[in-house]
Amino acid sequence: MTQSSRDRATAGDGPPGRTVSPRDAAAAESLLLDGRLSVEGRLVQASNATLYCSVEHDGVSANCVYKPVAGERPLWDFPDGTLAEREVAAYEVSKEMGWSTVPPTVHRDGPYGPGMVQLWVEPDPGIDLVALSRSDEDPIRRMAVFDAVVNNADRKIGHLLPPGDGHVYGCDHGVCFSVEYKLRTVLWQWRGKRLTPEALEALTRVSAALSGGALAARLTELLTAEEVDAVRRRVDLMLKHRIHPYPPEDWPAIPWPPL
Repeated sequence: MTQSSRDRATAGDGPPGRTVSPRDAAAAESLLLDGRLSVEGRLVQASNATLYCSVEHDGVSANCVYKPVAGERPLWDFPDGTLAEREVAAYEVSKEMGWSTVPPTVHRDGPYGPGMVQLWVEPDPGIDLVALSRSDEDPIRRMAVFDAVVNNADRKIGHLLPPGDGHVYGCDHGVCFSVEYKLRTVLWQWRGKRLTPEALEALTRVSAALSGGALAARLTELLTAEEVDAVRRRVDLMLKHRIHPYPPEDWPAIPWPPL
């Protein structure tokens, strides 16, 4: 699914009044959790039910994506009804890493039942996503590290969201956190290369938070104990070897279609 304005079935001109920035995680989470959710349209290219919504609370409003659990299609390699929790877990890891790789994301009830709600990020249409995905830019390299931690099995080019301010967000993290190594991404340009000091610092932070910290407790609410243990092992391996991982030997390295 490409989270872009061209994929919406319907959409307005944006929410009225004050809004929130994806960089203001606390304010965005509060709005997404407590706000009144109104469905405005549908993202027509998504494989699961993905609804474009507005959310408003106390004069603050924003656009967001709502993926109800009831609209998730069964997958052969992930337990049914778990994709929303995996999206939230990816956001929690992103927060701990300190890179804001994932827009603010919560789990809440909505018009079609419980599901994932994520703050909408409008990508700059003037940015070439293919060129961006092949670049050596720091935000893309950070995303490659993040994807290795969460074991992202579906990092497509269209999942990159550059708003035009130099930052790059990523969306669609429902097929992450498998116990088996399933990293499948278009961002392999650093495979086998040394991790940056910034990456090692972020991984060290995550490792500490997984050792009885708040992140461990939060992920335990969203994932199985085996999946949380697998996150620990992946982080420990990256800290031990200090390199970007290589593609799996028995799993497709690039998602299809890559866009």
